[in-house]
Amino acid sequence: MKLFLLGATGNIGIQTLDIVRQNKDKYEVVTVTGNFNLKKLQEIIDEFHPAYVSIGRECDAVTLKKLYPSLEIGYGEEGLKKAATYGKKGNDLVVNAIVGSAGLSPTIAAIKKGRNIALANKETLVIGGEIIKELLLKQDVKIIPVDSEHSAIMQCLKNEDKTAIKKLIITASGGSFRDKTKEELKTVTVKDALLHPNWTMGAKITIDSATMMNKGLEVIEAHYLFDVEYDQIETVLHKESIVHSLVEFKDTSVIAHLGNPDMRVPINYALSYPERTAYNGKSLDLVKLGALHFEPLSNEQFPLLKIAIDAGKSKGLNPTTLNAANEAAVNLFLNGKITFLQIEEIIVECLNKFKNDLEITLEKIIDRDKKVKNYIYRKYS
Repeated sequence: MKLFLLGATGNIGIQTLDIVRQNKDKYEVVTVTGNFNLKKLQEIIDEFHPAYVSIGRECDAVTLKKLYPSLEIGYGEEGLKKAATYGKKGNDLVVNAIVGSAGLSPTIAAIKKGRNIALANKETLVIGGEIIKELLLKQDVKIIPVDSEHSAIMQCLKNEDKTAIKKLIITASGGSFRDKTKEELKTVTVKDALLHPNWTMGAKITIDSATMMNKGLEVIEAHYLFDVEYDQIETVLHKESIVHSLVEFKDTSVIAHLGNPDMRVPINYALSYPERTAYNGKSLDLVKLGALHFEPLSNEQFPLLKIAIDAGKSKGLNPTTLNAANEAAVNLFLNGKITFLQIEEIIVECLNKFKNDLEITLEKIIDRDKKVKNYIYRKYS
């Protein structure tokens, strides 16, 4: 299978390449993209020899061209779209591991090309779910989720009648600050926030996990992926991160997906879907584990969870406003410009400031994304 890997230098991209290394006879990496990590991109080029490479900035593309004169190289948004649509359609898969709203346009381009997508970029469905859903039906293209929670739900639903679903149950680790009070959160640092208790993830998603915005985005994503109503999606706190999600059916039966917290497992499943291929990972030892615990998620402790879900329910441009405000606020926090609790304040401020528009288009989404981020950066930088 030919792979078109978007976001190759990020956490999910790097772990995707780990799976490729274990299955060199199965996968060929045709295109790769990175943003600013030129050194990592060079390492990937030297090892996997892609036919096309794209990077974020034009100046870095010029540097790469000097180093690899025979390699086709692009940059920016157009480079991402070309990486997703490069070459002829065949037995291929686009792996979208881009972080943030930048993942939407190349996803749409890949769908129009008729390529199936292994999706780790949750923003694609959060801000563009209404558009994406129509395109998938029109082009007869599949999205295979890479997120551990959605991969788990998809596996629980395999060979099941979707009309028999009572509810989807998405688990949450609680993130870095799951045991802290609101008062204690006033003084937490970036270093504190990045110390996730279970998962090895990129900086942005680790912060989203701490605010619980990540879980809210996952609920919106699940709504579109599995065509279920919001009142059929439940979230629960599960600190062990062993049960990745569950599905309850109308007969009260519950099917759960269990496994160690290792993102390469759902990545491996997405690449080989609908088959299962071997993965040289650590098996789950239930006896050693001993017990599993589940608790309700408090909207008082994690207000961004409800705020995100409410934005998803309202549809239109509200999810774009939510996501853009979150991306900008998290970036400011990571760069020491605002406090942790200001992330929530900024998101609420933007949802109140920018009016919703139910008649969405790709152009409107891109415009709203830019306006919200520009507003935040001007005010808080």
